[in-house]
Amino acid sequence: MLFKPSPLWALLALSMAVSCQDDDDNEPVPDPTQLMATPLAQSLTLPIGMSVDNQGRAWVTESGTGQNDARVSLVTTDGKVYPALTGFTSVLANGNAEGIGHVLYRDGTLYVLDGGAGRLYTVDVSGFKPGDTPRTAQSLTSEDIGTYVRSQNLSTPINTNLFNMTFGPDGNLYLVDSGANAIIKRISATKAVSVFARFPRITATTEAVPTGIVYDGQKFLVSTLTGFPFTNGAAKIFQVDMAGTVSEFRNGFTTLTDIALSANNNPIVTEYAQFILAPPPPGFVARTGRITNGEGVPLLTTLDRPTDIERVNDRTYYVLCNGDGTLQKLTY
Repeated sequence: MLFKPSPLWALLALSMAVSCQDDDDNEPVPDPTQLMATPLAQSLTLPIGMSVDNQGRAWVTESGTGQNDARVSLVTTDGKVYPALTGFTSVLANGNAEGIGHVLYRDGTLYVLDGGAGRLYTVDVSGFKPGDTPRTAQSLTSEDIGTYVRSQNLSTPINTNLFNMTFGPDGNLYLVDSGANAIIKRISATKAVSVFARFPRITATTEAVPTGIVYDGQKFLVSTLTGFPFTNGAAKIFQVDMAGTVSEFRNGFTTLTDIALSANNNPIVTEYAQFILAPPPPGFVARTGRITNGEGVPLLTTLDRPTDIERVNDRTYYVLCNGDGTLQKLTY
């Protein structure tokens, strides 16, 4: 399960970048000694992804307990949690609950990925108010993208896990598939899909396993988890131009799960955890997750398996942790 994620999060559980010198003297520079992380929401059930709307609220996916109870919840700015979409697939696999992946909010619409089912849900939530009766997954419109991905024979064995997404400058949706090690492009006007880019193996025996994607105004930046044995320092950030050409952007990271951009477009990434082979038993070590800048400089440590990071404004980020079920607010 950890080796070819399906849908990846049986294996999974801020700050401004302090990387290269920036040309904008007005850009707020974070001081790691002044970072303050505070819990915004707790007791989330194996959260995976989130997206922040224009009111500063977070739409969060929760994997559930394995009883087909994965859901999307709305977390308000005061930390209250309201289920909004319920009844998504959640199954027990390899001793863990696996459910939906990431979610993306744009102009009153939520895009939700169910990687195991290979489906993209599109939901109008513009009228949803905290406390409203949740809508069920069975009532929602979805698109079968997984069948197309499997037909392209992108991996051996054939696999698909639609996991994360972003909009490109052309208004189209770009979907990271962590099972097929590819980006799938979806034309917004027609919903037609095609293979946009493929990621090379990290080594001859280790797959890239892309996890997060952002567009920095010139190119896509994609974080990678890497496959087993999740070696420290093996994960990379790739860059992908609008022609779909893939090249290495940065290396030396460990189990990357997401990527965001600072106000000056420098990458910030989440490192899930360190992995140990020595029993008992082999696995990811709790509270070894980190947030680093694009140069690999730690900005926040001892996180419990972070899976998502989103910038709310210049000095505020939200960080989602799968391990302890928290949504944390990071300010400086």
